[in-house]
Amino acid sequence: MSIRRLPEHLVNRIAAGEVVERPASALKELVENAIDAGAERIAVTLREGGLAAIEVADDGCGMRPAEIALALERHATSKLPDDAIEAVETLGFRGEALPSIASVARLSIESRVRGEDGWRRIVDNGVLVEEGPAALPPGTRVRMEALFERVPARRKFLRSARSEYAACVDVVKRLAMARPDVGFTIEHDGRRVLSVPPGESRPARVAALTDRELAGNSVILDHVRGEIRLEGVAGLPTFNRGVADHQFLFVNGRPVRDRLLVGSVRAAYQDMLARDRHPVVALFVTLPGGEVDVNVHPAKTEVRFREPSLVRGLIVGGLRAALDAAGHRSAQRPSAAALGQWQSEPIGAGGAAADGVATLPLPISERQYGVWDARPSWSPQAPAPSGRAEIAVAAPPSAAAHPLGIARGQVAATYIVAEAEDGLVLVDQHAAHERLVLERMRRALAQGGVASQALLLPEVVELDESGCDRLETRADELTGLGLELERFGPRAMLVRAVPAMLGRTDVRGLVIDLADEIAAYDEALSLKEKLDAVAGTMACHGSVRAGRVLSVAEMNALLREMEVTPHSGQCNHGRPTWVKLALGDVEKLFGRK
Repeated sequence: MSIRRLPEHLVNRIAAGEVVERPASALKELVENAIDAGAERIAVTLREGGLAAIEVADDGCGMRPAEIALALERHATSKLPDDAIEAVETLGFRGEALPSIASVARLSIESRVRGEDGWRRIVDNGVLVEEGPAALPPGTRVRMEALFERVPARRKFLRSARSEYAACVDVVKRLAMARPDVGFTIEHDGRRVLSVPPGESRPARVAALTDRELAGNSVILDHVRGEIRLEGVAGLPTFNRGVADHQFLFVNGRPVRDRLLVGSVRAAYQDMLARDRHPVVALFVTLPGGEVDVNVHPAKTEVRFREPSLVRGLIVGGLRAALDAAGHRSAQRPSAAALGQWQSEPIGAGGAAADGVATLPLPISERQYGVWDARPSWSPQAPAPSGRAEIAVAAPPSAAAHPLGIARGQVAATYIVAEAEDGLVLVDQHAAHERLVLERMRRALAQGGVASQALLLPEVVELDESGCDRLETRADELTGLGLELERFGPRAMLVRAVPAMLGRTDVRGLVIDLADEIAAYDEALSLKEKLDAVAGTMACHGSVRAGRVLSVAEMNALLREMEVTPHSGQCNHGRPTWVKLALGDVEKLFGRK
């Protein structure tokens, strides 16, 4: 087959494939053009999540009729004063994406320079269909309709309107976070869903676009190393999320998804967070243009640093210094109840404490120890800390009858110490109970559904609109897991019931983590196909926490259920739930062998 030159319309469609993957990628290019045009306010209007139409209006410098025509030609730009492509300081090239978008959609551009008349140009899938005067305020208004309507091979791979809408909002949020000096609004199907005024401080803008509670649970970054500057907001380790979607990274004002930056954030938090939890951060790296290459990706979402080790060191060092300066705010304090359990406890006749509070451990069932209600069993006037022994209600069972042995105590209010016939067993109480709750949920689902416990007062949980959309879409399937919720306005969910087996749980944290988990899944998959992750999140919230002091009866009940539960040797995240030290190994430690 001989080599031939491709026709212009096919070249444009190929270019569109590099830049325009979905409505959100087209929206990104249009909003970046508006920012580069010096806009102070940008208004975004969406229809059907961007599938039907996207409109971006700005009050920037505008374009004259000849410039509009030139902007629709391939590789025409106003952003490079000379041929030094590596010196680009704007978000993109005005006109680079416009002809690509116009080749696969109906594109209308209206623009007006201050003091002059406005002009309109309409291109339908690469063909000019209309041109003439237009009435509009100074600035530019671009409208894209029917994306990929005449390219069915691309159209069928677009997702649902809700998914595309969530992607569009995420794109605008990231750009709005990068430019707090610019005001942004988003309207979707006639309803305003986002509005941030111009001139906000960076921390205020970040909190407004992520979580209002971030302002009180974060530290401010401002570090300089050589010619590189790191600014931003970093959430405390205790203010974390279940997925990494709440990490916003910027280089010279450009939103990026760079592996080096993501890895640096992970390294900074590695000894302060569990592996399945992720921090909430918004980091802004500023450095000379010659030190970073922004042209390594068609959509400019990746960058390449000239000195990556310097950037990594600045991020890791800056984050750790800021978190260290926060002192005790960077870690949870132990509960007062957990500390109080270690006080002395004078035992009177009949098994009662000196203050009259009963201290005999009550026999508990599987359902009871799922709640883990702590009973006050100490004397607040105790003189000095000492070990506490419980009066046995029956003869201690034989360790030989149980593979995981008999509970003998608890270490650091986190690990159960048990004596087995052939050694010493250590159990991570949180990891073990997390697995048990998950297996109970699996059994309940197989038998028709998880029993729910109605809340005395329904709880309202505020989320971003996309998170509410995801939960609302999966509400019926979540009901099968025992969680009953319903939409409560654009940005909130009303929780009416929780799985009964979870007992007392952090309802808000559970709902937020579930919204994050669902966001990480492919829309085409059933929620039940991802049961391990979603039910695992629920189980984590319903399991006994590290730091909770357990009675001997509770510890033994946990061990007995582990012995009869499948997969109880590892938690839902793959970590071991128990380890055994053989008697021979113990004897070696003391030189007996």
